[in-house]
Amino acid sequence: MIVRAVFFALFLASTATVGGLAPAIASSTTEAALATDPVAEKRLQKLSEELRCLVCQNQTIADSNAELAQDLRREVRTMIKDGKTDKEIIDFMVVRYGDFVLYRPPVKGITLLLWGGPVALLLLGLFALLRYLRQRATRIATDPPLSTAETSRADALLNETDPK
Repeated sequence: MIVRAVFFALFLASTATVGGLAPAIASSTTEAALATDPVAEKRLQKLSEELRCLVCQNQTIADSNAELAQDLRREVRTMIKDGKTDKEIIDFMVVRYGDFVLYRPPVKGITLLLWGGPVALLLLGLFALLRYLRQRATRIATDPPLSTAETSRADALLNETDPK
């Protein structure tokens, strides 16, 4: 019993240091140590809200805790310290990762599908729904009513109880 407890404790300790808690603690202390200039940190925060996390895809790198987002924040912080302007930093990220890295990609030929795709899908769905409803209404209007024999058969089936 004691051997199992020791192995369990070793397992928990190894997972906490290998892939669990230690990297998160180390990265947060590293980021806190680098956060000495409040002006640079405001710029970092503003730029981080304009860049998409490529892992999460629905979060900015400011909101994401993914390792790639931490690396991108670190890269932006380094570029700020090197004296790069916001435009130079954004341009560097776009060249490196494409327009997808921007949380609000620009409207241009390549990104037109990103902007117009949801509207086009909505219109296509509405068109398909209206067409289906019209065909259904036409089919209901043209179908002949049930005969007396069919009506009595349907009533018998509906009133039949399951013997099981």
